[in-house]
Amino acid sequence: MRQRPQIPTVEYRPGVVRLLDQTRLPLEEVVHESRDLDTLIDAIRRLVVRGAPAIGVAAAHGAVLALERRLDRGETGDLLDQGLRKDLSALRAARPTAVNLMWAVDRMSSLMDRTQAEELVQAWREEAARIQAEDVELCRRMGEHGAALLPDPSVILTHCNTGALATAGIGTALGVVRAAVDAGKRVRAYADETRPLLQGARLTAWELQRMGVEVEVLADSAAASLLRDKKIDAVLVGSDRIAANGDVANKIGTYPLAVMARRHGVPFYVVAPTSTVDLQVANGDAIAIESRDPSEIHSLGGVRTTPEGVGAYNPAFDLTPAELVDAIITETGVLRPPYASALA
Repeated sequence: MRQRPQIPTVEYRPGVVRLLDQTRLPLEEVVHESRDLDTLIDAIRRLVVRGAPAIGVAAAHGAVLALERRLDRGETGDLLDQGLRKDLSALRAARPTAVNLMWAVDRMSSLMDRTQAEELVQAWREEAARIQAEDVELCRRMGEHGAALLPDPSVILTHCNTGALATAGIGTALGVVRAAVDAGKRVRAYADETRPLLQGARLTAWELQRMGVEVEVLADSAAASLLRDKKIDAVLVGSDRIAANGDVANKIGTYPLAVMARRHGVPFYVVAPTSTVDLQVANGDAIAIESRDPSEIHSLGGVRTTPEGVGAYNPAFDLTPAELVDAIITETGVLRPPYASALA
């Protein structure tokens, strides 16, 4: 099947950060425009843009946007410096788990020693463009390393969305699928729906279909039966943060997949760039897990699905222990246990 062109996930133009609005997919392809930092932070929180690498790229361009707006207001000197530090702090706090967000903001912050505003504008524009270009290359390299692990033909199971929509390039876990297909391998895919926001059903199925890959969507609760009953060659997932010991924080529902994959002898692979590795965090227990609005549990497609007055447990991520991960695929290669030394 001929692949169809896709609107860039994140795109910077002077004075505006343009995002493919992922809350509207797959029914509509709509570009969301952020012309100020508050609008961009709101877009990050509402998952207009999502996926750790894509969030990092958006945050880098958001720093540029914040600087441009303050210069438009005539801010200089200490007023400009203090305002930008406040802006960067707000960006860092937009989502607490995805370490790429903090990593990108810290890269921008490290350039704030420029004495002239014009120098800082140029430096930040170049750095944000560099972060985006690096992500494209990292995705390509991860894809090549991961594709070598897949047999031909192969059947994979994936969770959430880890493709071009989650990055600036071809993706992390879905990037492996893309690279395998480009290498001539025959790949079929199963995509967990990924409740409560259906990133698998809405986004992964959309991307795989456009890629020309045969895909079936399954309810999250059906994954264990799938692993028991079907010939699955690998489970491929991404990550929002990886601790120094190899514990993995990823979209809620990843942990039970790892448990069931181990139970049924299916390789469980995590695909993530080294920017997702946080060596300052010893293990998964130290990773802050974002809790999201209970309304995401209480409704589906704008229709209430639970009784009024009941509570909702809605963590955005869960933690998969390192001992359940067969390999971590990064741009540097395929890392195997023990992860403490491999990641370091």
